[in-house]
Amino acid sequence: MSYGEQIALRTQAELNEVAPAALVGVRSTAEDQFLERLRHGETAAFEQLVAERTSDIYGLLVRLTSDAEEARDLTQETFLRAYQAIGKFRGDADLKTWLYRIAINQARNRWRWWRRRRRDATVSLDATVGESERTIAAQLEDRAAADPEQETLAHERERQLRTALQNLRSAYREAVILRDVEGFTYEEISETLQLNIGTVKSRLARGRLELRKKLEGSF
Repeated sequence: MSYGEQIALRTQAELNEVAPAALVGVRSTAEDQFLERLRHGETAAFEQLVAERTSDIYGLLVRLTSDAEEARDLTQETFLRAYQAIGKFRGDADLKTWLYRIAINQARNRWRWWRRRRRDATVSLDATVGESERTIAAQLEDRAAADPEQETLAHERERQLRTALQNLRSAYREAVILRDVEGFTYEEISETLQLNIGTVKSRLARGRLELRKKLEGSF
């Protein structure tokens, strides 16, 4: 299922339900040891981190930018920044949350850079998601190959959703993607975006409302 369908097929009740509070986990000894290896600059540990998290970070950046090539560049930049900063990582937040925060900051910085140069935002329909490097369009074709009408409708829904997401304010888009696509809890989003939970809920509610308005009559 593409990320567009994950959002588009949610019911009104699902969009408005309150996420359960995150369970506070205790990091295992193995995780603490892995963090220590990272902090000490062990190459093998960082290579493991890159191997385990590249797909997640790349997928997030594709969704934020709708540009596969841009997402690849930003993924590399994210891990470069992480490598430079890992020695100062205290472990207060989850490592994945910390990486997502860096990735989102890189996307914000690139967006501001392009805006200063008056580049119009465009939506790429050829963005790839996940390790398969296959486009969303190709995935939809696989599912709808036996029904050309459904295939056409799926393409149109995906296009409309991607356009609507890209036209949301970045603050709202980040909240919607982290919650409704990545499946983060409010607490995880709070840590990632460094906002209080009340602000997270407000941005998510407004983002969902704006998204529904933009998609009114489309689904």
